[in-house]
Amino acid sequence: MTSPLLIGHMRPMHQFPPRRIVCLTEETVETMYLLGEQDRIVGVSGYAVRPARVRREKPRVSAFISADVPKILALEPDLVLTFSDLQAEIVAELIRAGIAVHAFNQRDIAGILAMIRTVGALIGAPAPADRLAAQYEQRLAAVAAAARGKPRPRVYFEEWDDPLIGGIGWVSELIEIAGGEDVFASLRVCKAAKDRILDPDAVRAAAPDVILASWCGKKVVAEKIRQRPGWSNIPAVRDNRIVEIKSPLILQPGPAALTDGLDAIVAALRS
Repeated sequence: MTSPLLIGHMRPMHQFPPRRIVCLTEETVETMYLLGEQDRIVGVSGYAVRPARVRREKPRVSAFISADVPKILALEPDLVLTFSDLQAEIVAELIRAGIAVHAFNQRDIAGILAMIRTVGALIGAPAPADRLAAQYEQRLAAVAAAARGKPRPRVYFEEWDDPLIGGIGWVSELIEIAGGEDVFASLRVCKAAKDRILDPDAVRAAAPDVILASWCGKKVVAEKIRQRPGWSNIPAVRDNRIVEIKSPLILQPGPAALTDGLDAIVAALRS
């Protein structure tokens, strides 16, 4: 039974395009700003940092796996944009309150491009969204072309340090586009982090030339990586090629990963 608290906030999305939108992850926020549709955003995730002005322009209504549902309802959104099964409980509560919700679940580059086009369709701006996605497709192709014929360093991407977790699908794909060889490319089909847990000895045996690390919002400490038992002879450790990529650039499946995130990988592989 719906809570009496929620009944008064039931507001189905009768208006198209929606005028009041809440984004519970950062990639849809950035997409809407890039489309010039930021005025429709009435609430964002606390992790939204791109563009920088979003932090002073929009009220924060959620973390990632938690949200202030009464605050969201008070904003009277026409549409709420969410991401992944980790927000399923938030989605369920909003749906029970009569709110229109779209849940994205992109885990690869094709999914990111589809997300951009879908956001455009949902907000009544399909043509600008298609142009934006096409620009990224052209950019990815250009970066891949520039890397052809060059040596391909072997790369290990570390998404978390305890336990060790390898890179998700879009990260693995970006490593290859940038001109590297993901030593654990077979993990790219694994959507859940628990399915990408690695044995430290497997990393040692893979002998990567470059270690890229982005510890999901926590500062990477390269010295801790160097001090792992048996890792001193890994080429990346021996040659001091341990590079941190900030989480907002690479771990959000949206425009940031296809631009600044990819550029950071390219720079790391060329250094």
